[in-house]
Amino acid sequence: MKNLKNIIGVGLIAFAMSSAYSCETKSKKASDKKLFTTAIIPEAKKPAKQYVKIALLLDTSNSMDGLINQAKAQLWDIVNEFTYAKCGNNSRPDLQIALYEYGNDDLSSREGYIRQVIAFSSDLDEISEKLFSLTTNGGEEYCGQVINTSLKQLEWGKNKDDLKMIFIAGNEPFTQGKLNYHDATSQAKEKDVVVNTIFCGNYEQGIGSKWKDGAIKTGGEYMAIDHNRQVVHIETPYDEVIIKLNKKLNGTYISYGALGASKVQAQATQDDKAYELNEEVAVKRAVSKSSRLYKNSKWDLVDASEDKEFEVSELKKEELPKELKNKSEKEIEVYISEKKAERSKIQKEIQQLNEKREAYISKNQKSEKGELENAMINAIKNQASRKNFKWE
Repeated sequence: MKNLKNIIGVGLIAFAMSSAYSCETKSKKASDKKLFTTAIIPEAKKPAKQYVKIALLLDTSNSMDGLINQAKAQLWDIVNEFTYAKCGNNSRPDLQIALYEYGNDDLSSREGYIRQVIAFSSDLDEISEKLFSLTTNGGEEYCGQVINTSLKQLEWGKNKDDLKMIFIAGNEPFTQGKLNYHDATSQAKEKDVVVNTIFCGNYEQGIGSKWKDGAIKTGGEYMAIDHNRQVVHIETPYDEVIIKLNKKLNGTYISYGALGASKVQAQATQDDKAYELNEEVAVKRAVSKSSRLYKNSKWDLVDASEDKEFEVSELKKEELPKELKNKSEKEIEVYISEKKAERSKIQKEIQQLNEKREAYISKNQKSEKGELENAMINAIKNQASRKNFKWE
């Protein structure tokens, strides 16, 4: 009996010790796990790619035909300016442009006579196409509401290093509409979006109708332009050569996929539209097409081949152009490579000629830039410097 008690006693002591050790071990593991978890929390990384995001809000009421024509003509100047832009991290930013029209009776009254023409896009042909599609008609111009709408609908992103700007142009009081412009500009400031205002008319009149106040609220710039002013374009000995090279450039595009045929046609159509507007506009568009900002990887095999994920083996035969349908993968690769080399050569020629063209203008005549172009580029450069952008 005594031996039984001893055995039971030893067992209880062993159990107690085992339980204590087990609890200690669990506690230690939990503690170690907690320390380990705390130690591996990574620091937030900044996005590698930086963007310039510009939303153009254009008044398309009856009196704004001149403004629309300036926008059509000077889109390419703005694009060409960003060819030379560099971010604070020494990378080149991607440019995205969105377009809204407001103040047109043809638009829905429920939407405040406002329409998103195109969301943020880097497709320069489509942006040009949408600009040329705009027509004017009388209406109510609600500045606060169109700013608010663009802030809500567009993907502005949260990267503090991106350059995010609204340019709103019109000629009626900034105070019109139910949505107060103070509220709209406050929302813009919260999203790190700078609102720049362009009054189409007398400078003092724009101040009196609160266009300047609308810009100041977000650290933006107020500008007044004569939107009906005719710009004197300067011809140079290099214009005709650049336009001919542009046609050769179009021949280096290899269309593919569902978008291919229509996008090739759109490219040619926008060339024609630019030329119809003015020969100099056609030249500036050609210069844009020779830059890094004119990319069409969604429908062109040359641009698509620049993407890391691109594989010739993954191309579907039925989506290829006629000249490639019966070729082997190796033959397709060679064909793309040849077109890429040809394009690079033409683009370089255009850029070299454009340098001579700009030097000719600078030396022989005073270049009279468009009012809208001047207003936008000055504001862009001033605000870009705050984000450590530089031009080189």
